[in-house]
Amino acid sequence: MPNPFVTTVVGSMPKPAWLMEQLPLNAEGKQVHGKGADWMFAGDLLKAAHDDATKLTVHDQVHAGIEVVTDGEQRRASYLTYITTRLEGFDYEHLTKKWTRNNRRLAEVGRCIGPINRSGPMLKRDAEFMLEQTDRPVKITMPGPMTVVDSTADEHYGDEASMGMEVANALNEEARELDALGISVIQFDEPVFSRYPDKVLDWGIKAMDRCVEGIKTAKTAAHICYSYPMPGVPRPIIDSYPVILAALEKSKIDQLALEFEASKLDPELLRLCPSKTVMYGCIDNGTDTIETPDYVAAKLLEAAKHLPADQLQAAPDCGLLPLSLDIARAKLKAMVDGAILARKQLG
Repeated sequence: MPNPFVTTVVGSMPKPAWLMEQLPLNAEGKQVHGKGADWMFAGDLLKAAHDDATKLTVHDQVHAGIEVVTDGEQRRASYLTYITTRLEGFDYEHLTKKWTRNNRRLAEVGRCIGPINRSGPMLKRDAEFMLEQTDRPVKITMPGPMTVVDSTADEHYGDEASMGMEVANALNEEARELDALGISVIQFDEPVFSRYPDKVLDWGIKAMDRCVEGIKTAKTAAHICYSYPMPGVPRPIIDSYPVILAALEKSKIDQLALEFEASKLDPELLRLCPSKTVMYGCIDNGTDTIETPDYVAAKLLEAAKHLPADQLQAAPDCGLLPLSLDIARAKLKAMVDGAILARKQLG
């Protein structure tokens, strides 16, 4: 039987200042959907720096006591474009502007100008490197189909669902290869699920299920949040979880990474997905305030009133990229200590 309150991270961790220029996430044309911030190195030096930063983030997670680790997305200037620029059909040389996240933000985005195809492995080396660094279970993340569609401009398909299924086909090829390599958790990041519950019902779940077809060993996960907090950008919390959790309960996905801390959502929502393992968001990535172990333990124990503790994992709401390294480290340590405390209080 799984242990209660296994500790993990959602995906991203802060990048050291020596690796990448430090910019706010909404920097014009630079972050999230665009080309990303600039690296401090180039060529072979950058490859070595990426390796070193990955080793550092694994060390940070292991030192904090995280049980399921990631590479912190240290090689990714953008969690999204690291994947989409490796797919055929996208143009990132000539960006355009598009309202994303249900009109939350006008962003500079890449353009889909032709059929989307995966021409070869995208994360194979990243996965192999991680498996060499640690004996702990490794999670690898990719942006989900609906998030890719929302974060790019379609100038080819003319239909979101059709484009989304083509993205899902490509991601499924990658996921099956990661599964064969021995990755423990393959996660698809779908922050836009929270913004478009009707689309989730229409085609989002279908595309997500396509992503995980043929996965034999790895656990599959979907991450749903309300997107990164960004300076000066509204972050409305709309009442979409009841719809999307009920839909995800019927999906083929094994695990759900859900935001509950910053959003202040009611843990009773967990009753809508009784068959899933839930990475329960109990750490806020939008503030430097360090949660206490007692606070985290109380959050986890409250969640355990609605879902068995062995189906709950302790996790941040979202990736910790927006924070400084020192703050992220302190938050992870508090989260792990809180999970340990919750296990003891569980009896």
